[in-house]
Amino acid sequence: MPISAALRRLIAERDKNRCTYCLTTEENCGLQMHLDHIIPDVAEGPTTAENLCLACFSCNVKKRHHQSGLDPLTGEIIQLFHPLRQSWNEHFAWDESKTQIIGLTPCGRATVIALQMNNSVVVRARRRWVNANWHPPAD
Repeated sequence: MPISAALRRLIAERDKNRCTYCLTTEENCGLQMHLDHIIPDVAEGPTTAENLCLACFSCNVKKRHHQSGLDPLTGEIIQLFHPLRQSWNEHFAWDESKTQIIGLTPCGRATVIALQMNNSVVVRARRRWVNANWHPPAD
């Protein structure tokens, strides 16, 4: 289903023009954010503001149609982070260098692994953003 420009603007404003999974801003990545169906359309997730969020290219490509992932600590299959129903700060934190995301909960750990949120390319980019005082977001 096509997404209207008005709906895209609403979601971009709500999500502060940044990925709701890794918090990368559109300005830092230099690419327009993708609109992610939190519950994928293949699983009959609706194309509504309540089921759409911004995702950077990297997170969106890795998430694809997945709704769950493996918690590396417990070995359990866990629901992935739901950015509209869960608090980022409850499930994730930045490491001391502010370049890697730490999963604080089973959900956070499973999401970090499933979306490969600390892949070497993005960690190198974050290092540059931190050095320029562009990252992480203040809120």
